[in-house]
Amino acid sequence: MDDPAPTSRHPARALDRRRGAAIAFYERALGAVVEHRVVGADPTDVVAQLPSPRARFWVSTASAEMRRFSPDAIGGATGRTLLIVDDPEALLRSAVAAGATQTSPVSEEHGWLLGRFDDPFGHQWEVGHPL
Repeated sequence: MDDPAPTSRHPARALDRRRGAAIAFYERALGAVVEHRVVGADPTDVVAQLPSPRARFWVSTASAEMRRFSPDAIGGATGRTLLIVDDPEALLRSAVAAGATQTSPVSEEHGWLLGRFDDPFGHQWEVGHPL
């Protein structure tokens, strides 16, 4: 499979709680590493950029003032992030082993091989590739 075209869109994951645990989860589940981290005056206020082998994304503190809400605050996710990977079954297994909840096994769907999971912080993910 050819590498997808690079994108400059880096989704953000807003969190009300356990930001350190979230970063550790994304490291284990997705192979992400912290590339950039900013800690505010309150050490629990964190913004971190985490590139994984296939995507770059951010984790940040939720903020009603900035209209950046977590899934906890709204009772569900506002979107789903799709990671295009060569082996969606392996990534889904890795995410579940790290604490995610599988919401759909990997199967053929709409011309793609796709699986889905919710991370422990309420964010929804798809993993797959076009057939």
